[in-house]
Amino acid sequence: MSSRRTVSESIQMYVPGTKMYRTMAARRARIGTLFILPFIIGFIFFMVRPLILSMQMSFNQINIKGFTMKWVGISNYEYALKVDTEFNERLVTEIGRMAVNVIATLVMSFVIAVILNQKFKGRILCRIIFFLPVILSSGVLPGIESSNEFYNMMTDINNSVQNASGVNISAALQNLLSVSGVASGVFDVIFQMINAIYDIVMASGIQIIIFLSGLQSISPSLYEAADVEGCSGWESFWKITFPMVSPLLLVNCIYSIIDFFMKNDNQVIEHINNVTYGMNAMAADIGVASAMSWIYFGVALAFVGISTLIITLAVKSYD
Repeated sequence: MSSRRTVSESIQMYVPGTKMYRTMAARRARIGTLFILPFIIGFIFFMVRPLILSMQMSFNQINIKGFTMKWVGISNYEYALKVDTEFNERLVTEIGRMAVNVIATLVMSFVIAVILNQKFKGRILCRIIFFLPVILSSGVLPGIESSNEFYNMMTDINNSVQNASGVNISAALQNLLSVSGVASGVFDVIFQMINAIYDIVMASGIQIIIFLSGLQSISPSLYEAADVEGCSGWESFWKITFPMVSPLLLVNCIYSIIDFFMKNDNQVIEHINNVTYGMNAMAADIGVASAMSWIYFGVALAFVGISTLIITLAVKSYD
């Protein structure tokens, strides 16, 4: 009954003349809906039909000539999961990378947001610097990396010098720790984060802004009361700062997972594109590629659901 009543009240927020229409919650809901209305309209007109067609193609063998479909059931999914070992290997690899990068991104963005929320000279400049990766990664920097001859030349020189010297500090330290047998699994994860530090920093801009907005919404009176009670800065952080910002962990976690699964350098997406547009791709491969895409989409949704369940049980909610 409570769930039905909640749905009924949610509908009443948008119906003039009802008891819920004039409430503050209803007004906020309508304003929020107005902001996302362009996305809803675009999704309905430009995304629904391709999604339905893609789902249909994943259960059919496609003939490009005349674009005819022959029903094959779940054969495309069986091929993707049981026959195409490269797809499975890349999928497992990307899932591992996603878990490490998402955790590292959340930790780094939260720490940076806490630092940027402090009062110091040049704070605005520092905020701009940490948000620059968001602008650069939107298309400018990937274009520079892929087409800039000077950038490619410097990368080749760096690799040549490293190979000629035969010294790789990160690899040498990693081998030393692995030989010593001291928590090799933990150090593998740490070194994986270190090697991916560039991607982590580039992916932390939006999360920093979200955490920063949450930190700025905390009332200073809470810290003043804690200071009067004799709480240290460390105690104030764990008793006030983190609990008040913890609901934003869910938002940033979901955003980070989706952002990782949509990256241009994702090995699974590259493999799906190769199956679809590769030189040796046959007509039937389009159906297989569609099945791979839906498997990949299902994995992403599963991780979003798991992370949502874990975080909602751990965070605190404040009205």
